[in-house]
Amino acid sequence: MLHRKQNCAPHFAEIEVDFEPAGEGFVFEAAQELTVDYERAEDLPLFFTAAAMGIEEQLNLPEHNVVIATRVVLRRARADTFGSHELAFKIAGHLAARKALERAKCPRG
Repeated sequence: MLHRKQNCAPHFAEIEVDFEPAGEGFVFEAAQELTVDYERAEDLPLFFTAAAMGIEEQLNLPEHNVVIATRVVLRRARADTFGSHELAFKIAGHLAARKALERAKCPRG
């Protein structure tokens, strides 16, 4: 999921996540092989936490009528020095969860 907003306060976050069933609750983890080329590597855990919060918030919205039992694995991420921050990753998490919910509701043929 790519979130990009260009204005005087740019946003940039790109994540690729897999959604899987879990026994219960919400679990978010970064894949062991995940590497991100980003100058301020110390910010990455904050970005990943924000993405997880965005995903969990979206999945917990009452209008979805779902019980959360989901494991989410972050497979790929990209950040940019001039636009990546926690809010950008949180929004990318929201968008990824919305897309997953849309796909889950589609009839499978």
